[in-house]
Amino acid sequence: MMLSKVAERVYWTARYLERVESTARLLSIYDKLLFDLPRTVKLSWYNLIIINSLEKDFSERYEVRDERNVVKFMIGDTTNPSSVVSSLTSIRENIRTTRDVIPADVWYLINELVLYVQENLRTGINRTKRHEFLETIISHCQQILGLFYSDMPRDAAWDFLRLGRNIERSDMTSRNIDAAMAAVMETEEDESAVNSRQIIWVNLLRSLNADQSYSRVKKVSVNGESVVDYLTMEPTFPKSVQYCFTAMMEAASTLPHSDDVLALLAEIKDQKMARFESKELGQPLRDRLNALQIYHIELHKKIRETWFPVLA
Repeated sequence: MMLSKVAERVYWTARYLERVESTARLLSIYDKLLFDLPRTVKLSWYNLIIINSLEKDFSERYEVRDERNVVKFMIGDTTNPSSVVSSLTSIRENIRTTRDVIPADVWYLINELVLYVQENLRTGINRTKRHEFLETIISHCQQILGLFYSDMPRDAAWDFLRLGRNIERSDMTSRNIDAAMAAVMETEEDESAVNSRQIIWVNLLRSLNADQSYSRVKKVSVNGESVVDYLTMEPTFPKSVQYCFTAMMEAASTLPHSDDVLALLAEIKDQKMARFESKELGQPLRDRLNALQIYHIELHKKIRETWFPVLA
């Protein structure tokens, strides 16, 4: 069995890598909506701060809750531990200290991504170049993940990588849905509300590369109830919450001392996720998403207690 410290660093490498990609996708939803929604719709970028539970950290740095400050805080602010720059710094450090269990080329790819973000940060924050900047980050993250899939032995390190990736992916999928729902609720007073809702749900699917598979599986036009059902309960889509929990159960089952983690995973997947079978949108959906994010915190604590104990 590998050292717990090495296992923890691999786990966090996967989480931070998923966080970088998902943050870029989350920002891309609002970025694209700027061009697709009617001009009468005024989206609050500060919703992204609330959705990520970063209100306190943001308020300590900025007084104005505008688009530029939100984007800057989520991409390049080193005081935000969840920003793209902070996450990339953590990935680089974790890989540097676990290079004996990580494919060698990952080290070079992550350094290329760090350098790209550093050199293009200012243009990425500005609206004119933001789409290209975010898409490049997403592409680099997928390239690194592809290298893990193709070159990494299916050993304990791989299982911890899967645990980290899927807990973060499930959490960030819930936050992407929450961002879309917040945008939908902001359009309710607009005269073109029906068309605006359609645009928002379509952009959510596209931001997660889910539009093609959604059409094939659901065989219905895009609507809020079906999109939420697909992204939470669809067992075949790799970014759905249901799929992520199944993948975590598979990974945990091959690791020692996993009974408590598996029990909690089963409880969330089989009992608490049943609430998403409800077709209610609006605030009831946002409340369920908030509860799901709390379950992710509880699950992380159980994983840490089981495999990464803090030694006195």
